[in-house]
Amino acid sequence: MTEQTALTDIRGDDGGKPDAAVVRDALGVGVAVGLSGFAFGVTSVGSGLTLLQTCALSLLVFTGASQFALVGALAAGGNPLTAAAGAFFLGVRNAFYGLRLSQLLALPRAVRPFAAHWVIDETTVVALAQPTRRGARIGFAVTGLTLYVLWNLTTLLGGLGAEAIGDTDVWGLDAAGPAVFLALLAPMLKSGVERAVAGLAVLLGLGLLPVLPAGVPVLVAALAAPAVLWVQGRRGARDGKGVDR
Repeated sequence: MTEQTALTDIRGDDGGKPDAAVVRDALGVGVAVGLSGFAFGVTSVGSGLTLLQTCALSLLVFTGASQFALVGALAAGGNPLTAAAGAFFLGVRNAFYGLRLSQLLALPRAVRPFAAHWVIDETTVVALAQPTRRGARIGFAVTGLTLYVLWNLTTLLGGLGAEAIGDTDVWGLDAAGPAVFLALLAPMLKSGVERAVAGLAVLLGLGLLPVLPAGVPVLVAALAAPAVLWVQGRRGARDGKGVDR
């Protein structure tokens, strides 16, 4: 009851941004990120997936990092199960977003299964940035709708383009997926812990790439987060003891 009251106080319906401002911000995010679906379409078809498989991934999976990880591992010759496992672990973060958004948005029970498909990085960021529940709902809905439509449309266009130009490696388009992923990830690394996790994950992924099967290094790189948090916890405990003395 206390938690619900606090949530109401923080996310009440008074004093929020105008609806038009929320829509403008949400459209900006949705359009900017949605256009990168073109890179996924090119990368996926260039990696050997059919246009139908590529479009199905965007329609049904709809989480860019996981999609890029899957097609990247398959393109490198990885086992489909290993590639799917790597994509799954990258997508697990959306479950934690959902826990937070379920309290914030407080959507009707009948709507939640459909809204869950739009719980991704961008919709979460836009929703959490709003000072009111109404603003959060508008931001979530507009970002999700814009991004979903554009991502799938540009995936189709990218896939068609890849089929038309043939071997994407000749054009250097095999680097499009990683480049877009890094561009999306970089602005999110704001704290020292986040940068440390990202740096260690890169070292593990690249360092193990020559010695492990394709798709496995990304699974090992996932250990970067608990490793950094463990070191931080040890350091905090040691500093705490020093203060007590």
